[in-house]
Amino acid sequence: MRRLLASALLLLAIYFAFCTPAMALGSAAKNFTVRSQIDLSGYMDETQVIQTETGFGGTKLSSGARGSGHIQRTAYSDVFAGPNYDETTYTENVNFDYKPYTPPPTVSDLKNALCAKNYEVGSVFSESYSNIQSLIKDTNIYQDDTDSVYQIGSYARGTTKIGTMIRKNASTAPAYVMGGTYIGDLNIRMEVQTGNFSILSLPCP
Repeated sequence: MRRLLASALLLLAIYFAFCTPAMALGSAAKNFTVRSQIDLSGYMDETQVIQTETGFGGTKLSSGARGSGHIQRTAYSDVFAGPNYDETTYTENVNFDYKPYTPPPTVSDLKNALCAKNYEVGSVFSESYSNIQSLIKDTNIYQDDTDSVYQIGSYARGTTKIGTMIRKNASTAPAYVMGGTYIGDLNIRMEVQTGNFSILSLPCP
């Protein structure tokens, strides 16, 4: 009996030692797509981090920007992740027309602030505006137990802050994190979708 139990424990240990990272507990594997297009007259502060696995496994990608004068930026992200594969596609086109620009201080009150969470698929999305001189905003949100879709279309003159985080559960590292601060005249189009049917289902902006 002891030999049988020892053999079973040995086989279990071998399984966990050789299983793929995506199968391991704490995997950050997630399917999601991101589409964004920004036309900004002055200043930009943005960071994006993508990973398909926690720790040293999977694919990793980090993109950061600072900015100053007139900026045009288009970015596309697609992540395919499963038990036996990881694939990340990222394309970014940026045009900077450098003009020394110092962002003015922003007031602390938030206008038209929005925060949406979907615990079933592990997504959080936030959008806020402050120091507003003018704002035309169109935000659409769709959420159910299998998918989350966030769509932004805004024309703003002021300070815009947008953040997104996608994680499998509370015990895993985020699979996607984006935080941006945009100041000045802004025209932004952004779509973020995650869940079971997120792969290549969003049109380009």
